Amino acid sequence: MNKSLRRRRLFCDLHETSSGYYEGIRVYSFCYPLYSGFWDATIHAISATVEARDPYTAGHQRRVAELARTIATEMGMSQDRIDGVYTAGIVHDIGKIAVPSDILSKPTKLRDTEFGLVKMHVESGYKILEKIDFPQPVARMVLEHHERINGSGYPNGSTGDRLLIESKILAVADVVEAMVSYRPYRSGLGIDAALDEIKTNSGILYDPHAAAACIKIFKEKN
Repeated sequence: MNKSLRRRRLFCDLHETSSGYYEGIRVYSFCYPLYSGFWDATIHAISATVEARDPYTAGHQRRVAELARTIATEMGMSQDRIDGVYTAGIVHDIGKIAVPSDILSKPTKLRDTEFGLVKMHVESGYKILEKIDFPQPVARMVLEHHERINGSGYPNGSTGDRLLIESKILAVADVVEAMVSYRPYRSGLGIDAALDEIKTNSGILYDPHAAAACIKIFKEKN
């Protein structure tokens, strides 16, 4: 079978249902060593599809990925780990494909039951990604990006010593980007408010090294 036909068959495996996404993603993981460029394009396409269901956060995953990569670079991490945190950032909200779109775009504060459904996106994302043979533990980073180092996060209430440093970097980047950006229930809060949140809760909610690197990026390197 020639390469063009193989690629065409891969595209055919990516259906429009969430279950189709799961199956399509597993097929792509099989071909990752041969088609890394094709794989990267597919990951970005799936990310964009998830964000299309939530127009108020369009571009959120890409911006989180870019900030997380910059933080990891500032912290002096290896290129392999930098690539891993970037990949996780690009798909960190992929589990929202399982959340009803009317909840994602609700213009008022979510009820507890609705927020409970949103919180499940980290576990849904983990289940989508766990069978993919990434060079880095991307699925685990996605699972842990809403954890906090004092154990107050979700889904498992894990403390900092049990979390990947990449997950802690992703958490900082996600909070900063979310606070700066517009949401259907509030306006963007601005970068100063976001950095104040990170600084105030450094060592409490957020890894102090990741927090310091993030603040340095904005304050010293603009």
